[in-house]
Amino acid sequence: MSRRTFIALLAATFAPRPANGQPVRRTWRIGYLNPGSSALAPIRLDPLRDGLREVGYVEGKGVVIEARWAEGDFARLPALAAELVQLNVDVIVTAGGSAAQAAKGATVTIPIVMVDPGDPVGSGLIKTLARPGGNITGLSSAARDLVAKQVQLLREAIPQLAVVGFLTGNTAAAALAMKDAQEAAEGLGMRFQVLEVRGPSDLEAAFQALPRDRRRAVLVFPDPLTFSHRRRIMEVAEQDHAPSVAGSREFVDAGGLMSYGPSFPAMFRQAAMYVSKILKGAKPADLPVEQPTKFELVINLKTAKTLGLTIPQSLLLRADEVIE
Repeated sequence: MSRRTFIALLAATFAPRPANGQPVRRTWRIGYLNPGSSALAPIRLDPLRDGLREVGYVEGKGVVIEARWAEGDFARLPALAAELVQLNVDVIVTAGGSAAQAAKGATVTIPIVMVDPGDPVGSGLIKTLARPGGNITGLSSAARDLVAKQVQLLREAIPQLAVVGFLTGNTAAAALAMKDAQEAAEGLGMRFQVLEVRGPSDLEAAFQALPRDRRRAVLVFPDPLTFSHRRRIMEVAEQDHAPSVAGSREFVDAGGLMSYGPSFPAMFRQAAMYVSKILKGAKPADLPVEQPTKFELVINLKTAKTLGLTIPQSLLLRADEVIE
């Protein structure tokens, strides 16, 4: 036996081993990028944690989640995405189209699981829903496809409706949806008005730009800015006596009149399935992008009463949930 072989065997004999003799498990590092506030964690990050736990990936037990929040400052997203890449995470989960674009710009090798990216094909994130290609897959909320339905629901709830305001933080996804909302409103004989805001200080002026009669309502597009400030938006809407519809039930919980859209916590929980498949060797390019198959109509009768509205019984019967 050579001296080199003897030393190698000796080192192997006395090398530290786990008590049960099993090989040391690797630690998975999962990046998470959200343009909004960390205050959203209970409804945007915790569902992902729950989903990961359900498929065997428990934070603190071989799993580290590196969460980065832009706190509403979209300009920070590229730097935060680059930070996750420098940490050499195994996968990045993104919330919204802006975060997905930032992650895509930061890496072409680390897998990206996007959630609610707006129109991922139209915005160039992926090639097709069925074969996304590249390093990105995930779940699309179909938010653009839902705005026409939301306009129809407003008209059904308020038959005399004449003007629909489209409240947005001016994201790329909102720009794509705006045209569909305008076509839906004008197709029903209503006027369409864009209410663009840069921050919460713009809200009162945006609502004041609407006609002063009661024949107007607001469609709130669920982008990071409007979602982060949804409670303030609904306070201003109530002060202005403006009914509202949005694509996420969290807006109704904050005092909005109606919402029609998918369950976003459920989407983040489902994103964990993509993460699990990728960590087990699947390629994002081969994993089709999923869209929700079930949409929830939630109506807030307390808000309707405050606004002096009577919601038609036919609409109430179709609601998945009525808040009284």
